Amino acid sequence: MNEVTSNIINELKLIIMDRKTLALVSYITIIGWLISFFSYKGQAKDSLVSYHLKQSFGFFLTCLAYSIVVWILEVILAMISLRLLLGVSWIFSLLSLGLLVLMVIGIINASKGEEKPLPIIGKMFEGKFNFIP
Repeated sequence: MNEVTSNIINELKLIIMDRKTLALVSYITIIGWLISFFSYKGQAKDSLVSYHLKQSFGFFLTCLAYSIVVWILEVILAMISLRLLLGVSWIFSLLSLGLLVLMVIGIINASKGEEKPLPIIGKMFEGKFNFIP
């Protein structure tokens, strides 16, 4: 093996993430999920990575649905009364904080190597998303 090939192989080893890292990164924005998904696609199948890819994908779908519902409610409330919107907006903030807590729990579970569902929403996503290997 020549020096160039050896350098390329060493760089590839640095790029390839281990299973816990792939599981953890999947929770960090949709871009992190995409990085984990495409990095995992070429590797040997691992139940930990697959489980957290599915959990984090479900989490991101939940966040998307939440964002759409909140946006619609904010538009409706703004048309009714700005005071009402300001009075209710703290509830939306608390719910958003709850989603952040769920993300952190997912990251902690992935870093520990545990296949535990996210509280409240995680059970809904077990056995779903069969496109994820």
